[in-house]
Amino acid sequence: MEEQKSYQKKVLASSMLGLGLEGMDVLLLSFALSSIISEFHISSAAGGMLPSITNIGMLLGGVLFGYMADKHGRIKTFTYTIFIFAIATLLMAFAHSITEIYVLRFIVGLGAGGEYGIGMALVAEVFPKNRRGQMSSWITVGGQMGTLLAAIIAATIIPLAGWRGTFIFGILPVILAYFVRRHLPETKAWQVTHKQELENHQHPRLKILVKDPKTTGITIGLIIMSTVQIAGYYGLMNWLPSLLEKQQGLSVSGSSIWMISTIIGMSIGMLCFGKLLDRFGSKITYSAFLIMAAASISLYSLVHNSILMLVVGMIVGFFANGMNAGYGALISSFYPTEIRSFANNVIFNTGRAVGGLSPILIGYLIDRSGFSAALLFLGSLYLISLVVVNLIPNPLGGKQSIKN
Repeated sequence: MEEQKSYQKKVLASSMLGLGLEGMDVLLLSFALSSIISEFHISSAAGGMLPSITNIGMLLGGVLFGYMADKHGRIKTFTYTIFIFAIATLLMAFAHSITEIYVLRFIVGLGAGGEYGIGMALVAEVFPKNRRGQMSSWITVGGQMGTLLAAIIAATIIPLAGWRGTFIFGILPVILAYFVRRHLPETKAWQVTHKQELENHQHPRLKILVKDPKTTGITIGLIIMSTVQIAGYYGLMNWLPSLLEKQQGLSVSGSSIWMISTIIGMSIGMLCFGKLLDRFGSKITYSAFLIMAAASISLYSLVHNSILMLVVGMIVGFFANGMNAGYGALISSFYPTEIRSFANNVIFNTGRAVGGLSPILIGYLIDRSGFSAALLFLGSLYLISLVVVNLIPNPLGGKQSIKN
């Protein structure tokens, strides 16, 4: 029993580190972006391609490493992804052209793209089903801790060593993640499944994602929900602070105070969501948070001072991004062991690639129709997800999942 608990803790720590590294990297790029644009004399549009290139790399890396994790082992593949991520991140500090940076960001995306699905699959296989929501929420909180670490690194290193120095120091947590993972054995669930596949000369069956109309509908529904989640996140975090500063004259935008308050709201929301998901299932929990997310976004139209902006940011973060805690548990409960990493990575990283384009559409709406139209668009996205979650089965609420 003690040995099992120790293994569970190591798996949880490893998965939290993995998503934390991903969150750290995304924010490090945000802090470095203006300096990169200035140093290489490129346009804002050219600089804006960097996050999109990273998301494309994450999608492809998620597909590749998700398949490898299901076929060759979660822990082994985790090691591959972490070294790819580390080397490409370090080389960013020595890039001599924007083309090199584009290539390196794509490679960083490849490595980071495998982290989410593998970590969520590991947790789903070592914790009981009635605790998957809580455990996946801790993984996503790990992602938020990565963003805080990035803010600390950037605030400390950029004034001393410039944007290149942030990527050098950014590999230190990667080394920690490697040492946490290096002696972890594969999960028993994967070992049993892998042995059966070898005996039957089978490989991970990718067609499980679309094996029949019901399963295909669930897969599409989960992709839509993931897309909405990422679109809302990028829309809120990329546009709202600067818009409120411009329209309301608030100075808190871009400050560490606003960021920390928002991250605190997200983290509390994630932990609460995980507990509620385990207790009430996906339909009730997601429905409640989606309705509140759509409603809380409208509060931004009432913001007229910096303190109120901090409070509203925390509330919106609680509901709109608290839901992010449930996707790993939800997806993992629909698909069997032999395809669990692949399913998590394909579904969530597809949502990331598509939803990551939302700032472009939101910018267009702001230019054409104004701030209120952008808020209405963001709110309507959550209502779309509300319909979807009530159309798909409820695998965490006592009903049968696909694999059962």
